Amino acid sequence: MTYKISQLIEQALAGEQKAYAEIVDRYRDQIYHFIFRMVKDKAQAEDLTQETFIKAFRALASFNSDYAFSTWLYKIAANNCIDFFRKKKLTTMSLNTPLKVKDGELQRDFPVEEQGPESDLISKEQTSSIRVAIDSLPEKYKEAIMLRHSQDKSYEEIAEKLAIPLGTVKVRIFRAREMLKSRLKEQLRNR
Repeated sequence: MTYKISQLIEQALAGEQKAYAEIVDRYRDQIYHFIFRMVKDKAQAEDLTQETFIKAFRALASFNSDYAFSTWLYKIAANNCIDFFRKKKLTTMSLNTPLKVKDGELQRDFPVEEQGPESDLISKEQTSSIRVAIDSLPEKYKEAIMLRHSQDKSYEEIAEKLAIPLGTVKVRIFRAREMLKSRLKEQLRNR
């Protein structure tokens, strides 16, 4: 059964995962191609497309149904690209590059901070906290997030391996990340 976008939005706001996946399936290719025309990089376009849908789902309750959903989504994608280009334009300078001054160049020296045992302990504790949070996820989310981040699989490879639609993969990874954020914040509060 094919739903109108307004029905899908209502279902998504009610927490129905299939509605999220359907929205992604309907608009993903259009948004990806729109972004790709701007950034001219497939991997970056993929990431920006994912970010666009994440931002859209977070702001879904603020969508004004007097306007076309696609227009709203394209606006989010365009703003996402603008943010990307702003960040990319940041001028950076190597710390090893001497500073040019009137009288020549100045070399900078920075103290080398050696990592002590406490930094190793903190790192191990963080890794353990993340592992506990991932292990607490429902299996379908844990599986998707592990394939993406531990095995560095593309969304397409995950969809193929799990035999599910690409949109469902993206929704699962999005939901897994949201659950992880909330669980890690909770762990920090309880310390």
